Amino acid sequence: MATKKTTDKSKTSKKKAPAKKPAKKAVAKKAAPKKTEGEPKPAAPRHPKARVVAQHGTKEALAKSLAKSIARDDEDTDIIANRLEKASNTQLLRLQKVVETVKEKFGSRDKLIEAIGTAQNKSKDKDYLAKLATFPLPRLLDLVTSAQRA
Repeated sequence: MATKKTTDKSKTSKKKAPAKKPAKKAVAKKAAPKKTEGEPKPAAPRHPKARVVAQHGTKEALAKSLAKSIARDDEDTDIIANRLEKASNTQLLRLQKVVETVKEKFGSRDKLIEAIGTAQNKSKDKDYLAKLATFPLPRLLDLVTSAQRA
């Protein structure tokens, strides 16, 4: 089968070559100034088990210290410590970060619940505050951060 040849010059026009971009000049990079003040921090371990061992000695020690902070008034810290010993190292480290944040910003669990009540304008609603007291600590921290943003 033969193909059709056209003699129309508009269809067979040549394409223009793309315009050349001007060459970029090489810029000399400045060397970063060296920090002479203080000594550099030693690199922290990256694996969760190594971080637990480096900071707390054992997983059981970390679980006991977290159990005191997490326990509500009606819960036994020994039971919570036994449950925490079965948790993963990553979960324990995340929980430790939550406990440190709560202690640093609010002081205690009760003050955290009061902060949620005032941020949401429900500080007089006793039923709501009682329900908040049943929530776990990370959930309370999420509630107060979202309420303060709003």
